[in-house]
Parts: sequence; C-alpha cells; structure tokens
Amino acid sequence: MQLKALLPILAAATRIAALGKATVVNNCASEVSLWSVGGDVRAAGPLAAGGGTYAETFARDPTTGGRALKVTSARNGLYTGAPQLVFAYTLDTPGAGGSSGAVWYDLSTVFGDGFKGSKIVVASRQASCPAIVWEGGVSPGGSQVKVCTADQDVVLTLCA
Repeated sequence: MQLKALLPILAAATRIAALGKATVVNNCASEVSLWSVGGDVRAAGPLAAGGGTYAETFARDPTTGGRALKVTSARNGLYTGAPQLVFAYTLDTPGAGGSSGAVWYDLSTVFGDGFKGSKIVVASRQASCPAIVWEGGVSPGGSQVKVCTADQDVVLTLCA
C-alpha cells in the first residue's frame, strides 16, 4: 500500500482518538486528596495547594459507564466519611465519521459541603460547553448535569 493511501486512514484514526480530559486544579490554600472512582478506585494522590493538578483522558468505565473524581480536604477522606466534592463524567460512544462523541458531566457533594465558602467552577475553554459555578462552594440546587463534545477538556477548579 502506498503512503498516499495510508494518510486518510491515519488522519481518521487521529480524530477518533482525540478525546479531552477531566482535570482538577487545586487553587485552594491547602492540599486536597483525590480519587478516580468507577468500577475500581484509583488514588490520584494529594493535589498540592496553589495549583496542584490532576488530569485523566475521558474513558468509558466498563463496569459503571462513568467515572467520578472525588475530592476531599481530608487526606483519607474517601474512607472516613469526610465531605466529598464529586466531579462525575460519562463518555458517550464516539460517533460515526470520526466525531469524538459527547461527555456528560456533573458536580455534586456527599456527606456535606467540604468547600463551603470557596468558589468552585467546572468549565471548558469551548464556549458552547456550559459551565457549573458554585459561588460559595455549595450547590445552588437543581440539576447540575451538562454536556460537551468529548474532544474538549472539562476542568474542575477549586477556590477559583
């Protein structure tokens, strides 16, 4: 096969594989702990104060369908009942013709409001992707579920 024949195939494969990332940025004054939870629990480690970052490429969890990035201000908070901030996402199957599909994302809490008093934002650089903004670190109520194209990064910023 000639190189000219391979180029369109390689270009299509690149488009299909170009998925965005779920990212957490800690701009708070103290360290936070993070876990990536789906059919398994992956300790993503502590995020340093003042800009510590974690990112994972969007993926469909084979057991649960989605993943949840759980953040606590306590070091072992996932296992001690500490308040958890939950940034969850679900990746829709990539579409035909090389489209990256869609990613659905949400923000919620479990066991209390551990970031009360601090602004929390979930947003993308893509203007058409709706943001979730909690001005005082507490849910304003109602559904927080949003959707974006899966080739865009979606970023949770703590103490924005």
